[in-house]
Amino acid sequence: MWLVSARDLQFRARRFVIAVAVTSLVFGIALAIDGMRRSVQSETPAIVSLFGADEWIVARGASGPFTTTRPVEAQLAADVADSPGVRRADPVVLSRTVIGGSTTKDANLVGHVIDGAGSPPISEGRAARRAGEVVLSAGTSSSVGDRVVIGGENFLLVGKSDDGRYAFGVPTAFVVLEDAQRMVFKGAPLAMALAVRGHAEAPDGTKTVTNAQVRTDLDRPMKGGLQAISITAILMWLIAAGIIGLIVYLSAIERGRDFAIFKATGAPNRLVVGGLVLQAVFVALAAAIVGLAVSRLVAKGMPVQTSLSAAAVLQLLVIAVVVGVLASLAAVRRAITTDPATAFGGA
Repeated sequence: MWLVSARDLQFRARRFVIAVAVTSLVFGIALAIDGMRRSVQSETPAIVSLFGADEWIVARGASGPFTTTRPVEAQLAADVADSPGVRRADPVVLSRTVIGGSTTKDANLVGHVIDGAGSPPISEGRAARRAGEVVLSAGTSSSVGDRVVIGGENFLLVGKSDDGRYAFGVPTAFVVLEDAQRMVFKGAPLAMALAVRGHAEAPDGTKTVTNAQVRTDLDRPMKGGLQAISITAILMWLIAAGIIGLIVYLSAIERGRDFAIFKATGAPNRLVVGGLVLQAVFVALAAAIVGLAVSRLVAKGMPVQTSLSAAAVLQLLVIAVVVGVLASLAAVRRAITTDPATAFGGA
């Protein structure tokens, strides 16, 4: 039966090539969308771990360091750092800003103590060591040595980092704490949180939050967007199933007499069913393989960096098999309900 299905694919090669081409486009878009989701989901744990904190101290009533509008006194860091069980405590300013230029670009702002929590790993140049210097994450086109406008102020770009993007791929500007306090708090000695290495008792008017709580809080504003991405990917898989299902069903209609002959000569239903399922799965897998190349092209036009891992490729192949099986159901029903008598009569 597999040979009959292969011959049918060969006989209707043009139709199946078109099906593979169209379905691969759908698979490629779905894979790129899913890669964007994976990339966005990986940003939160990456930015939280960048600070190297064991816990955070925020104002009482604040939801978390990245989303709060309730600052704490930056000088509390010195008192916390002197507490038993604390190795280090650094004030950090976390906010939003814009990067000026020919086009204005939204950005995250991280103000950090020099060589302290929030100072990013450097991939090019060096870290910011004084006022007026900035390190930019990936997602910006400026080069080390350029003058850049951030939040309406001029900075010298002294370094770049491959890390630091978060909130749907928004790039981040890392500046020294004093610059961030001037931009966000008009110079007041405040911070959004204290990044603590070790375990500290929260001073009056503050509370301690764990890294897990920080990640949950940072993910909360993005939950709706991530759900929309996931739903879009699922819809793309369903469209792929519909395309393959239509092609295989048309094939089943045209092969009605073949199925009748098989049944009239005693061929069990499992062979007929197996041939159609194999045909649909073959088309789906071929489309998935081509879709891998398509996804790389689609990813270049995505507004957010996408991630294509081995797990994503394996998931695509598994989904392709499932799509192929589901797509064959209508054709299978048509085949097993074919009357064997039609093998000896008209249509």
